[in-house]
Amino acid sequence: MKDINIFTLSNGIRIVHKETPDATVAHCGFLIDVGSRDEDDHQQGLAHYIEHVLFKGTKKRKAFHILNRLDAVGGEINAYTTKESTCIFASFLTEHFERAFELLKDITFDSVFPEKEIEREKDVIIDEINSYLDSPSEQIFDDFEDQIFRGHPLGRNILGTIKSVRNFTREDVLSFIAKHYTPHRIVFSVVGNFKASYVEKLAGKYLADIKEKENLYQRKIFKGYKPNVQVQKKTTFQAHFTLGNVAYSRKNKKKIPLVLLNNMLGGPAMNSRLNLAIREKYGYTYNLESNYSAYSDTGLFSVYLGTDNQFLDKTINLVKKELYKFSEKKLGTLQLHYGKKQLIGQIAMAQENKAGLMLAIGKSLLYTGKVETLKDIFSKIENISAEELHSVANEIFNEKEFSSLTYLAK
Repeated sequence: MKDINIFTLSNGIRIVHKETPDATVAHCGFLIDVGSRDEDDHQQGLAHYIEHVLFKGTKKRKAFHILNRLDAVGGEINAYTTKESTCIFASFLTEHFERAFELLKDITFDSVFPEKEIEREKDVIIDEINSYLDSPSEQIFDDFEDQIFRGHPLGRNILGTIKSVRNFTREDVLSFIAKHYTPHRIVFSVVGNFKASYVEKLAGKYLADIKEKENLYQRKIFKGYKPNVQVQKKTTFQAHFTLGNVAYSRKNKKKIPLVLLNNMLGGPAMNSRLNLAIREKYGYTYNLESNYSAYSDTGLFSVYLGTDNQFLDKTINLVKKELYKFSEKKLGTLQLHYGKKQLIGQIAMAQENKAGLMLAIGKSLLYTGKVETLKDIFSKIENISAEELHSVANEIFNEKEFSSLTYLAK
């Protein structure tokens, strides 16, 4: 990718930087290769809990000073946790880069986790858990992943449970960080109007003193998927349904063809097949989408919909019909051409969001050890054949391999 600079500090922390000349706003963040799947059985929700309590005080700042440091100059600081990563990041005016860099380093590496503060934060997270339980359209995704990856850490809810969160201690936090926040699992990503030499200078100033530590941790590989069907009755206004199958990992060459298939089937565009064939034609549903999540060793493809109980069976049959079309015969030349062009256009426009770009190049380096150019990505998409898509569709859209979860309204 043009203007991308990558370098590694002696302790193993990697830095990726993209220069954006004339930009007045910049973005940077730490991406750490640790998430909810890295928790032990009694630690469910701990990675996400740590993401919250990192902001509760450092060796030289109280919680208020952390929150005020960038807010006072119009910047923003945020964080999130996924199944396989934790990210602490910031957006700010270019002139405040060093202020943001130093603050993020302080939070990530020098938090002290005051007992009173981290106890109080448990109530915040429990409220977050309860808000998800009040939203069946969100809860069903977590329950479905638990169903697909049953007995494996990938199936756990990122937020944890009320019981597990209540039981966390400061010692739990410190031991988890000591085990997982090792330099070789950390990338610092920067997008802004800075020269590479300046980024490297600040990286040396703020990160060089972090001690190198050997990473001996190995993730538990998922295997043994078995399709299953579950139906639950919920006190809701409509039925919620999700259908899916295990899919390809991030490293699998079939990942890009499945990304294309998913985008054509139920991606964000209004002309997706599911939207046109079901929502627009029959009006059975307002919420209808397909999703593909790729992890380090496996993946998950799913279709979600919400509808009235009376339309549920009809809508499910229509979804299966659209899936079957991809498996039944190869795409025509024109269909494939426009499917590729649509995905390429969406990726190109996403690159215009510089905060998203900062996260994207950081995750790319974290997960793959490199940052691909847009030209390389587009070339991979353009080279997908109709035969490849047909093969992937038959493998992933195999009805015999589908699991499903239904929330019936009562």
